[in-house]
Amino acid sequence: MAVKIRLARHGKKGYAFYHIVAADSRAPRDGKFIEKLGTYNPNTNPATIDLDFEKALDWLQKGAQPTDTCRAILSYKGVMYKKHLLGGVAKGAFSETEAEARFNKWMEAKAGKIEAKTNKLASDAKTAEKARLAAEAKIKEERAAAIAEKKAAAEAAAREAAEAAAAEAAEATEATEETPAAE
Repeated sequence: MAVKIRLARHGKKGYAFYHIVAADSRAPRDGKFIEKLGTYNPNTNPATIDLDFEKALDWLQKGAQPTDTCRAILSYKGVMYKKHLLGGVAKGAFSETEAEARFNKWMEAKAGKIEAKTNKLASDAKTAEKARLAAEAKIKEERAAAIAEKKAAAEAAAREAAEAAAAEAAEATEATEETPAAE
């Protein structure tokens, strides 16, 4: 029986969630599988991968062929590298302790890269938030300046109208005072 390690889609429309499974390669993708190896959630950044390392390695050593996406996932988690190192041990290229040391060194470097990416995403989010707040503050200041300008113009117009009314009233009083003097 030929076995494939592939993804089984779950989740809602627009929010895919996958199970990583070992299934018969001749079987249609009907949801039947031999064993569930883990889950993969591409909706998070970085993608969340929960994988049973030992089961996946066991299936690979038995000859299971991963699909392209599963191969990438297994490489990301180090299963493919571990299989490669165990092949070197089987050929006698190096000892099992050296293989384990190489694998642990690789895992530490990988964890550092993942941590760096997570930190970069967090700092980028903070920078974007600061930039957004600064842009909002600038818009608020521009709006406040425009409103102050409108108020100043309205007050100036009201002052002019009041002055014109006062001048008109003064002229009217002068005209009424002059009229009785003329009689």
